[in-house]
This record gives sequence, C-alpha cells and structure tokens, in this order.
Amino acid sequence: MGKKKIVKAKNEGYLQIHMKNILVIGDVMLDIYCEGKVSRISPEAPVPVFLKRGEHSVPGGAANVAVNISAAGQNASIVSVCGRDVAGEKLDKQLRMHNIDTSLMCQYLDSTITKTRFIADNHQQLLRMDIEKKEELSIDKADEFICKLKKEISRFDVIILSDYLKGLLTFYFTQQIITLAKENNIPVLVDAKDPDVKKYEGAYLIKPNKKELHELTGETVDSIGQVVNASRKLLNKCKCKYVLTTCGADGMVMASSKKEWIISSVAKEIYDVSGAGDTSIAYLAVGIANGMEISDAVRLANEAAGIQVGKMGTAPVFISEIRCDKKRQTIFQVNQIQELKECIKNGKVVFTNGCFDILHVGHIRYLEKASELGDYLIVGLNSDSSIKRLKGKDRPINPQQDRAEMLSALGFVDYIIFFDDDTPYNLIDELCPDILVKGGDYRIEDIVGADLVEERGGEVVIIPFVEGYSTTNLIEKISEGN
Repeated sequence: MGKKKIVKAKNEGYLQIHMKNILVIGDVMLDIYCEGKVSRISPEAPVPVFLKRGEHSVPGGAANVAVNISAAGQNASIVSVCGRDVAGEKLDKQLRMHNIDTSLMCQYLDSTITKTRFIADNHQQLLRMDIEKKEELSIDKADEFICKLKKEISRFDVIILSDYLKGLLTFYFTQQIITLAKENNIPVLVDAKDPDVKKYEGAYLIKPNKKELHELTGETVDSIGQVVNASRKLLNKCKCKYVLTTCGADGMVMASSKKEWIISSVAKEIYDVSGAGDTSIAYLAVGIANGMEISDAVRLANEAAGIQVGKMGTAPVFISEIRCDKKRQTIFQVNQIQELKECIKNGKVVFTNGCFDILHVGHIRYLEKASELGDYLIVGLNSDSSIKRLKGKDRPINPQQDRAEMLSALGFVDYIIFFDDDTPYNLIDELCPDILVKGGDYRIEDIVGADLVEERGGEVVIIPFVEGYSTTNLIEKISEGN
C-alpha cells in the first residue's frame, strides 16, 4: 500500500487518497512565456513594440497532464516523442524535476513543438507563436512502444490518452493501447479531438469540451440539453462507458447510457483557460485510480479545473489547493502562523477579523460575501483575553474555542486563527493577504492593516453590515428579557 493523503469532500467524510501509478500517453510540447511591456507603436508599421523583460517555460500538452498528476501526489509516467533539440532537452529536464518517469519518452524528431506567448502588462496575451512539424507515428514505432508497454502495463492503475492531433496517437497506436488496457482491466480516459471517433472506440471515458463535442458528433451544443444529446451520440459511436464534456462557465456534463449529471462550475474568476482541460482529466484520473465513485471523481476534477482557470498560463494545481481537500485542521492558534501560511500559499487570500461572540445572520451574510472575493477566507478571531480588554470583564459570552468551532462550520470560511493583540495589525503584517475586508461603515484609512495591504498591491474592501443585527443589541435584548 502506498503513501496516502486525506481528502475531505465538501459535506462528506474523509476519503483515503493513495499514491497510484498513472500513465499519460500523448503529444507533448513546451509552453514558453515571454514577459514584457508595450508602451509605444512602431514607427515602421502600425504595430505595438514589445519590449521583452523576461522568459520562462513550462511543460505543455500531455506533459502538463503528467505534471498535474504529480502535483496531485501520484506517480506519473509518460509515453511521448519530442525533438533532439534544446526545447526537447529542456522539456525532459522539467518533467524529471516534477518527478515524472520519462523512461518511455523518445527524443528522435527534428524539433519539439513549442508555443510561445507574448505577455504584456496586466498579463495581457498579445500574440502566440507556434513552432511545430506534424509527424505521424509509424506502425513500426508504434509497435516498439506497445512492446515496451506490454512489459510495464500491469503496474498502472489508469491510462490517459491526451490527443492534441500532433501525430503520436494515430488510429493504429490508439486502438492498440485501448485493446492492451482492456486486456489488463485498466480504464482508459481520452482527451479527444479527432473527428474520427472510431479511433477512441472501447475507451472507458471520453472528455471533450463543447467545441470538440460538436466536431466529434456534428451536433449542435448551444444548450445543456443539446450537450446531453450529443454526448449520448458520442457514447454510442465510441462504445465507451462515460462522456464528460467541459462547458466552461457552465460547468461539466457527465453522461452514461443510463443517466447524466450536470456539475456547476466552481471558478470564481476566469483568468486564463490555458491547460484547464489537462488539469481536469488529470484529477479525474486521480479520483478513478483511487476508487472514488465516478460522480465524486468528476467533482474533484471540476474543483481542480476551477482553480486552474484562476491562474496565469499553463500551471499545475496542487492537491493542497483543492477546496474539497482541506486539511483536518482549520483552526489555528496564535503561534501557528507559519502552518497557516503553508496552507494558503497557492491561492488568493481574503482576510477579515472580529470577535463573533454571538454569531448572527449579519455575520453570515458578510462572511459569505467576503469569501466570494478570493480562494481562501481567513478569519482573524479575537482571543478571550483580547475581547476582555476591549469590551469588559463580562465578555466574551462564548469562549474562543466555541466561537471558532461555529465559524469553521460555515462552508465558506476556510481558516480561523486566533490573535491576542487588541488589533490584528501584526497578524495582517505576517499573513500578507491579497484582500482585507471589513464590515460596517468604515473609511478605508481607519481600517487596521489597510496601509500594509495597499502598500503590497492588495485591496481593501468594505462590506456594509445588515441593518438591525449586532451582537451588542442581541445581548441588550437578552438582558432586558425581550
């Protein structure tokens, strides 16, 4: 039995995530990002002048799928081909850095596929330049891969075919893989793009997006109902068990021969859709490999895709980022700031604070709105000693652990941390939130920590309280016997 991580699905019990072996077969590429600035128009022609400031590259295509699998805490292996060039060497090195087994990759092409994106201010993509030479895998080369796979196949729990139509996954090679996998009872998930859907016949699951579903079936897919109908047509054509269609802001549609599910999108803000399909199929495979019910695996994939589109460019989603993968600990003590910072390092952090002595509907509405502003909502909670100094010896009404437990029961509150000071200034300084939220009718300049957040390029947001609700008023009413 391998290593395991604890995953908690929303409103569900804890699931055991074991380290499984997942194989990715597909077209790889190197995604290059050139960062720069545009401040003038060229005197030679009416085009912007791009002043390059920096450059970085990351694995793309099927390589990005493998990186996401590794980021999910799984053993990832990849079968692919790339060039005998600098880009190929760089790609192989990056995959190894992500602990991906590249022993089944071959570098024999003349060049590696690259996609170079030119990114200006505010992460605006100006242009994408592709370098690629499509070269179909020969039958002889396919047979070589199959011969190697026959020796390795038994160790894999799931196989992903990531088809970017760049030449690796020919009809012959694809069918050989699916046949071999079925003989060994290994589910094959296909990120499908080829209109010749017979190529994918016999796969366990096929995952197109809406545009690809239309191209695969010829059906109109403007509504969810039409997506369901087209999915059923694809099911019949490919003789697969499931079709999962990603529909952008409309979420996902899952169809089988017996029923269908509609899964709402979880993305709060779509920043860049590059790599979202790679992330969703990677996490779908993780769920299936770990024995999740298919509906739970799809929700896991949906959560991951929702996080990915909030990132810039092709970037992996780590298992620690998944909201349904919260750690057991959501309440942190004063001396546990570093542990909390580790939990929030890969997301947009919203911070608010208060006593929350008697939790009421005003608090709940305010906190829910605050949570919509980012990925993680942290509540700084005044300790009992802090409240006594601020509000007198008769407060708090409820001790700090009870107050924290009530807040942690709210699904939109991610983490709670106590502070002993009269104000959360030092805590805000340490946590460096992206957004500081305060409820009421404050002026920004009067909000504790606003200067720290704004100096670091963050935002301060004031959310009005709900009229008629206040802890002090509730306590007075109770005291008067009303």
